[in-house]
Amino acid sequence: MFRPRHACVAARWRSRDARSSRPVELRDRSVRDRHSGDARHDGVELDRDAASRAPSGGGAAKVKPKHQRLTLLIFALVAIVGAGLLASYALRNQASYFYLPEQMRDNPPALGQAVRLGGMVETGSLETLPDGVTITFTVTGRDQARVPVRFSGILPDLFEEGSGVVAEGALGADGTFVADNLLAKHDENYVPRELEDMTEHQASKMAEETTVGLE
Repeated sequence: MFRPRHACVAARWRSRDARSSRPVELRDRSVRDRHSGDARHDGVELDRDAASRAPSGGGAAKVKPKHQRLTLLIFALVAIVGAGLLASYALRNQASYFYLPEQMRDNPPALGQAVRLGGMVETGSLETLPDGVTITFTVTGRDQARVPVRFSGILPDLFEEGSGVVAEGALGADGTFVADNLLAKHDENYVPRELEDMTEHQASKMAEETTVGLE
């Protein structure tokens, strides 16, 4: 059946308009869905959830410095206690190797063990051997305790008979204390430098306590 040309053109435009109207409806629905009340409601709920989670993060940030301060305090206490223990051990270690003449007589150290001997240089006991560098003398203490000492080297300026001395060395097999170094004192205060802050009785007491285990 023959249709006029203008009728065909009109039919084509109607078909094209029908097809083009569908996407417009879809776009309109998508716009309505996106801007509907439900979408806004969901956004509000999300905002509320985010707001409720925010304080928890802030609380954790406030607790963290407290833990850091507590940790630093613990480390500081441990360091202080450790330093005190080391200082006490060092002082006792120095005292454990210091002998008075009566202690060396009654409880001598092991042969060859490095120790210190403190006492008075007996008057009339100082002798110089033929080599010109070796001397012998006697260190005295309480209860007429006497320990012979031999030393080779340069004598301190203050070393003389009747004065205090601290001899560093070891006890020999013949009972003579072989000194490697001499510390001269101008008076009877012959205790080592580490024990100078103590009284003579305290230094003697500590030496007695610490030399018991050296038998």
